[in-house]
Amino acid sequence: MRQISRICVGIIATFALALTTAGAAAETRLTPHRAHYKVKISVVSGRLDTELRATEHGYVATHVIRPVGVSKILTRGEMNVTSEFIPETDGVRPVRYHAIDTIRDEPEADIEFDWTSNVASGTVGSDRVEFHLDGISHDSVSIQYELMYDLLNGGPSSQYTLFDVEKMRVANVRNVGTRTVKTDAGTFDVVGIQHQREGSSRVTTLWCARELGYLPVVVEQHRKGKLNFRATLEEYDRT
Repeated sequence: MRQISRICVGIIATFALALTTAGAAAETRLTPHRAHYKVKISVVSGRLDTELRATEHGYVATHVIRPVGVSKILTRGEMNVTSEFIPETDGVRPVRYHAIDTIRDEPEADIEFDWTSNVASGTVGSDRVEFHLDGISHDSVSIQYELMYDLLNGGPSSQYTLFDVEKMRVANVRNVGTRTVKTDAGTFDVVGIQHQREGSSRVTTLWCARELGYLPVVVEQHRKGKLNFRATLEEYDRT
């Protein structure tokens, strides 16, 4: 089930790359919320739960993917990824990243970001790691909220840099138009954001609802022209 696991990793990062196009009101802040999605990966069904909580100094976001129903027979475990970040005048900066992946049985990752020395350091399993940060970089969860903030405040970029425990990756995004979509959570007017990491054969389209702070309500991923992943919003609650 490694193919399913790789897609799951991409999904978390993909939600991260949900939002760039059209301007909005100045100084709009992120809204704490919970969102629940039903996920279809080939013949496997799953669930993605996301939550953004406000803290004394910033925010904590958690994304969890797990199989549901009979799909638990095909793949077990879950992916639980948490990002702590602080708001600044130009967006958000990650402070800590923590990932547990029992689907692939990957080593636990716990990384802290030091923006004074521009170093990300921590542990991956039993190994101590340290990476130099060349400018602002985001983990696979904090990037979603950076893009949401940018879109809400009218200043998104066409490229963002993602940090993971292997290397930096550049993500390119573009606007592919608007439409109306119907989900279990309601009917929304959405803008389509197409995302592709440099060097990747996967192209992901995210349909983002302005009324939900540009949260993606439908996500579709194609590889070589074939649809291999779809996530649809089931529930959304402001907290």
